[in-house]
Amino acid sequence: MTETLRFSGSILCQVNSELGEGPSYDPATDTAWWFDIKGRKLHELQLGSATKTVHALPFMGSVFAVIDAKRQLIASDQGLFVRQADTGALDRLVAIEDKPECRSNDGRVHQSGALWIGTMGRSAEKGAGAIYHVAGTTVTKLFSHVSIPNGICFSPDGATAYFTDSAVNHFMRVAVDPATGLPAGAPEILSDESGSPGDIDGAVCDADGLIWNARWGAGTIDVYRPDGAKIRRHAVPVVQPSCPAFIGAKADRLLITSAWQGMDEAGRAADIHAGRTLELGIAVRGRFEPAFRL
Repeated sequence: MTETLRFSGSILCQVNSELGEGPSYDPATDTAWWFDIKGRKLHELQLGSATKTVHALPFMGSVFAVIDAKRQLIASDQGLFVRQADTGALDRLVAIEDKPECRSNDGRVHQSGALWIGTMGRSAEKGAGAIYHVAGTTVTKLFSHVSIPNGICFSPDGATAYFTDSAVNHFMRVAVDPATGLPAGAPEILSDESGSPGDIDGAVCDADGLIWNARWGAGTIDVYRPDGAKIRRHAVPVVQPSCPAFIGAKADRLLITSAWQGMDEAGRAADIHAGRTLELGIAVRGRFEPAFRL
């Protein structure tokens, strides 16, 4: 059994988001970004000055990516939008799918500049969602009948993609074309977690190819080798960690979002940090996220 290491980190943001998700980091501005999906908010934290800003959104955003110094990409329940970094103005880029009963969930930009984005039913209806590949404005469905898409991340060489359906709890891997981010083979099981506590949630892959995965419901960040072996487990002071992101000038820190979604009053009282944004407190060998290519 993998040893669980004690939490030695800190709380980066005291706000208790209902569904904190989609963290990202812009090294050009030393700024961390994340969403409260259910609260329709985009959080901005400039690390050097600790300046915090919260932006109200007209939709449920779930994935953030840099396009260039002036523009950002947001994936939402109403499609993909280009956001002006200085004003916050939003322009719709492309629809992901024509299913108003669904919303966007987990996603990440591949080294090619293409986005992998998952969708799901608004109440996590079985098989209602899918995982898509978006290159510019070209949307391609990759995997259908997904209930809760999560764990999307890519190996450092861009040749392997990882993902899961949290309702099934099989961590999957698939070979992809490093030049396009499109699958080049059939998915296979990296790790069968169906009998383990908690659900596979958001994940990120470091410079050594290790996969850092938030374990929703288990209060841990689990670390896997590319062969699927679980080598470490880090405790965090929230029951529902949702997604990690590498932050800092050297990408050597790990930010973690969390959520209080689904908790009753007693559950929230017992999990006082639920929904807050954490830092794990250990040095990691992270990587900066690629920019989305229009």
